[in-house]
Amino acid sequence: METKKYLAEIYKVIEEGPYTDTWDSLCEHPTPKWYEKGKFGIFIHWGVYSVPAFGNEWYPRNMYKKGSAENLHHVKTYGALDKFGYKDFIPMFRAEKFDPKKWLDLFQEAGARFVVPVAEHHDGFQMYASELSPWNAARMGPCRDILGELKEETEKRGLVLGASSHRAEHYWFFNGGREIPESDVNNPEFASLYGPAAGVTRDQSSIYDNPPTQEHMEDWLLRTCELVDRYQPRLVFFDWWIQQYAWKPYLRKFAAYYYNRAAQWGAEVAIDSKFDTFVHGSAVKDLERGQLDHITPDLWQNDTSVAKNSWGYTVGNDYKKPSDLVLDLVDVVSKNGALLLNVGPRPDGTIPEEDAHILREVGKWLAVNGEAIYDTRYWKVFGEGPTQVPEGHFTDTYSKSFTPEDIRFTSKGNHIYATVLHWPQDGEIHIRSLGNDGKLLKSTIRDIELLGTDLHPAFSRNESLDVSCGKTDFAGDMPVVLKITID
Repeated sequence: METKKYLAEIYKVIEEGPYTDTWDSLCEHPTPKWYEKGKFGIFIHWGVYSVPAFGNEWYPRNMYKKGSAENLHHVKTYGALDKFGYKDFIPMFRAEKFDPKKWLDLFQEAGARFVVPVAEHHDGFQMYASELSPWNAARMGPCRDILGELKEETEKRGLVLGASSHRAEHYWFFNGGREIPESDVNNPEFASLYGPAAGVTRDQSSIYDNPPTQEHMEDWLLRTCELVDRYQPRLVFFDWWIQQYAWKPYLRKFAAYYYNRAAQWGAEVAIDSKFDTFVHGSAVKDLERGQLDHITPDLWQNDTSVAKNSWGYTVGNDYKKPSDLVLDLVDVVSKNGALLLNVGPRPDGTIPEEDAHILREVGKWLAVNGEAIYDTRYWKVFGEGPTQVPEGHFTDTYSKSFTPEDIRFTSKGNHIYATVLHWPQDGEIHIRSLGNDGKLLKSTIRDIELLGTDLHPAFSRNESLDVSCGKTDFAGDMPVVLKITID
């Protein structure tokens, strides 16, 4: 590819509008309706890092950090870094059992409305066909256009395809290899894979520390725009370090380019970002493994994983309970959020049994209770009850012991959905927010239905809405939904 020519084309698209690379203009871009209604998607971390299956998806970085668990494991298992570097895993990444039809069968069974594969992780290996680098899955390893195959199958099912780019962090990701003179990171022959490997940072979370070069940011812009042009994803997800201050002009350029391209396609698109990467209103806010403790009028997202310890496949992943993920979904949606739930396939392309089991359990719950999730709006309050859900990133493993008093609300038309997060044995539910004081609901309640049953329980409105369901055969830790019809 002639990069200068492509860069000129990118700037031309930006100049021609309708969106310009200014925050004022980008904040005019609307959030897609499919996103606001869909609520639940599947994230996929799959790449060369699934081959060692040790630690987590940061194995490629940590294997070059002397004395780390990954480094010690690597030397013991594969040999010294001058003999076996990260590049040597690529031929072992064959994806010989990858079947996008089976993946999409599972994702549909799980109830997902959108699918977001990681197109390029921090390791710099692209999971799609690219003219900008030979280090991609279409030319090496599987020799298949993974993202292209997923796009075809996803859109065939009527689901929405997104793509995640973690290219920004590649600037420093392999810099530990610089400290090991004999490592392949220092071999010019592999510079196009390992990248700048630049900087010894004080604090990677600082927005001023270790700013990337203009060359790296232009390469990022080219790659990300190529991703958009080749695959037309309806969602582009960025990881954390890109909020670094030096990136701001390039973030604006990409957003203007992407939004303008989508206008040409006649498609609704969105950008996901963490922290303050994009200014409020110009993209969808994402909390990594985290939630909010309040409703926000703007759609937001919690991206989390079925495993606590890793986004990618590792031997011995520490898995979450399916019910905990359903509870997260209910809480997130009640606060005007969407849940992006990650799985990590094996290097051969199969999805581990426990990942698949969790997705199927989520899907079973949604098959019965999905009308309280899909196409809903948040209600006047997100819920009630004594159990606090902590706000912020990386709070997804905090213990939350819900009680029958913990209830979450959504709404659709003349229905309010009250999801009871822990069902009481006696079937007696008391909803304070729907009491007869009229503060939140002056309308008449005409009917209550217990989803998944034929039961229309007796109820009365006093200080609370008191619902008598009697003893039911609900078992386990899954939440239960009351569908409340009002005039």
